[in-house]
Amino acid sequence: MMNLHPVTGKALRIGMLAPISWRVPPRGYGPWEQFVSLLTEGLVAQGVEVTLFATQDSQTTANLCGVVPTPYSEDPSVDVKVAEALHISALFERASEFDIIHNSYDFLPLCFSRLIPTPMVTTIHGFSSPKILPIYQKYDPTNHYVSISDADRHPSLTYDATIHHGIDFSTFPLGEGPRDYLLFFGRIHPDKGAAQAIIAARKSHLPLVMAGIVQDNDYFEKAVKPYVDGVNVRFLGPVETGKKAELLGGARALLHLINFDEPFGFSVVEAMACGTPVVTRYRGSMKELISEGENGTIVRGNEPIVIPQTGQFDPAVVRASVEKRFSATCMVDQYLDLYRTILKGPAS
Repeated sequence: MMNLHPVTGKALRIGMLAPISWRVPPRGYGPWEQFVSLLTEGLVAQGVEVTLFATQDSQTTANLCGVVPTPYSEDPSVDVKVAEALHISALFERASEFDIIHNSYDFLPLCFSRLIPTPMVTTIHGFSSPKILPIYQKYDPTNHYVSISDADRHPSLTYDATIHHGIDFSTFPLGEGPRDYLLFFGRIHPDKGAAQAIIAARKSHLPLVMAGIVQDNDYFEKAVKPYVDGVNVRFLGPVETGKKAELLGGARALLHLINFDEPFGFSVVEAMACGTPVVTRYRGSMKELISEGENGTIVRGNEPIVIPQTGQFDPAVVRASVEKRFSATCMVDQYLDLYRTILKGPAS
């Protein structure tokens, strides 16, 4: 099967620009790189000619173009600015080879988008700071923006679509673990609510397993490390992708007690794929992911945090609630529809 350009009838050609903070796919942490990998592999499987611009150690069935040997978050010898310049320019110098450029590198590539005739789709993975908005606003009239949740849309920008991230459900089977612990899975950072997860677990008298990269070391030293005793609170650090499903599938619940407006939340969907309900806050995309009473609970304001009882949630029902909505195939199909719409041009 080959996906064709809706106007020329030739093979559809996509230039996929990945971040270079981590490998594609990531060995552990790397949500943007995970998204790029799933989308790229899904497009290739549907007969799209994809050239993936990523680090040289990336793994893909697409054509790989890498000018940066290793990810800068893994290799301190990499000069980030130099690597970014080489990486982004590698794609733009080949822009004429593609029907669509798909940008997952945040705002910087937008600055070069008017120098080429190739249309560019930018998936906005959230806003690291209001300071980056002027660039998105400047290039809004000539670019195609995709939000990853309705909650993450900025009112000053124009969006072509909201497309939720998808996951590969075959790598997140229904968990058969004892479900005798609570789980925190994410960056160790105040935004992600690691300290709140510890407090909730202590009140529930259930052990807490914590996994993720330490992004704020001072926060870790003050709010997390003093409670890590190897029994009531265990900290595993970063976990390789292959071990995520085992952790997620064995937990009573995932504690996602965020203190910011979450743009999406891969771990939330991955937990539910394993049949594990999620306890979260009413912020950001959570209301788009969680169906209360079916696959989790949402804490509003100062409401008490209630930990699910054994058997309160049916793991099979939890999985079924997200299986169709958040599959990688569904995500790929939606992006293909968007590409075709752009290439057809405005309706006459």
